Amino acid sequence: MPRLESNWSGNHVYAADQVLRPRTLEELRKVVAAEPRVKALGTRHCFNDIADFDGGVQIDISDLEPSIDLDSTANTVTVSGATRYGELASFLHARGFGLPNLASLPHCTVAGSVATGTHGSGRRNRGLASAVTALELVTADGDLRSFAHGDKDFAGLVVNVGALGIVTRLTLGLVPSFDLRQTVFEQLPWPALFDHFDDLQDTAYSVSVFTNWANDTVDQVWLKSVDEPDPDLFGARPADGPRHPVHAAGMSAENCTEQLGVPGPWHERLPHFRLGFTPSAGDELQSEYFVPYRHATAAFEALRSLGHRIAPLALCSEIRTIAGDDLWLSPAQGGDRVALHFTWRPWQDEVEALLPAIEERLAPFGVRAHWGKLFHHQGNYPMLSEFRELRARLDPNGVFRSPYVARNIG
Repeated sequence: MPRLESNWSGNHVYAADQVLRPRTLEELRKVVAAEPRVKALGTRHCFNDIADFDGGVQIDISDLEPSIDLDSTANTVTVSGATRYGELASFLHARGFGLPNLASLPHCTVAGSVATGTHGSGRRNRGLASAVTALELVTADGDLRSFAHGDKDFAGLVVNVGALGIVTRLTLGLVPSFDLRQTVFEQLPWPALFDHFDDLQDTAYSVSVFTNWANDTVDQVWLKSVDEPDPDLFGARPADGPRHPVHAAGMSAENCTEQLGVPGPWHERLPHFRLGFTPSAGDELQSEYFVPYRHATAAFEALRSLGHRIAPLALCSEIRTIAGDDLWLSPAQGGDRVALHFTWRPWQDEVEALLPAIEERLAPFGVRAHWGKLFHHQGNYPMLSEFRELRARLDPNGVFRSPYVARNIG
């Protein structure tokens, strides 16, 4: 009988027969070599079956000996794949180092976040996977292989959707630790967002815009900045207290990182949510789509035209920006992107019925979907054929070719 275990939000019950938790690297290699159907399982913060394999096994590597190895000369850190960003960030900051970017919540593992192309925000900040300079991978035959930036096909190995093997260690490039302050603004007029989107992105290190696409004004703008921002933000007003982005669900701002312009270390400002608290709303679904930066305002217009259908289902929607990279399955491969994120009420059927309409409206802009969230079609990933060839070389017998991989990679 399959186990009745589910992902973080509870919207997907895993169909894999069992979860295996190897305690040593050698045990992991033996398990992968022996099992015909394998999928890595992280913190379960995906909203589809990317971490599942019907009739196979899921492998949780969190019992492997954890490691965080800092090389202060090379400005890099090497971590075990199951290390969570929140734990890594605290370690680095205490030693004077930082990461250039973090996602909105620090609860997820490094390996899982990298594999799905997860990102933060900032017009000049790349996604989390762009910090990877090397990785170790247990491939389908149980071999432990090492790859580094500059190796052939390295750009295809980093964002890998779990289709190439089990990532056991990653090396990340570092920057000196830095401070930011977080300030929330409210009721930005829509014309201001359309007319000054470039200028708005330049006001802070990281910018997040929250809306339901139907209200007369943009609900919130979160600025994570080095300096104190101008209180006149294109007609928006500074919030008079801490805010939660999912205010429609009545969530307490206690869950969020400190606001009101109080300076603090990078790892306590870049995420929206604090490590020790429930991130986002908890009981929710998520989708996210990416369009080239040059199409930002046209994409906003397209979604505004669906606002009457989006708003009843959405707890909130977030607009972010990501600098371009060269990683094959990264949502920002080939150029800067605008990310259009949706935090949905836990109404699976209604959300699934709406997604094709959203994808259709965004299709003219070369839309791409986030690999770990709800979507109907993954969209325009031009390096997909090269990734298929790489997958065929590393996994010729389809050990990691789960239904998700077969459906979305081929």
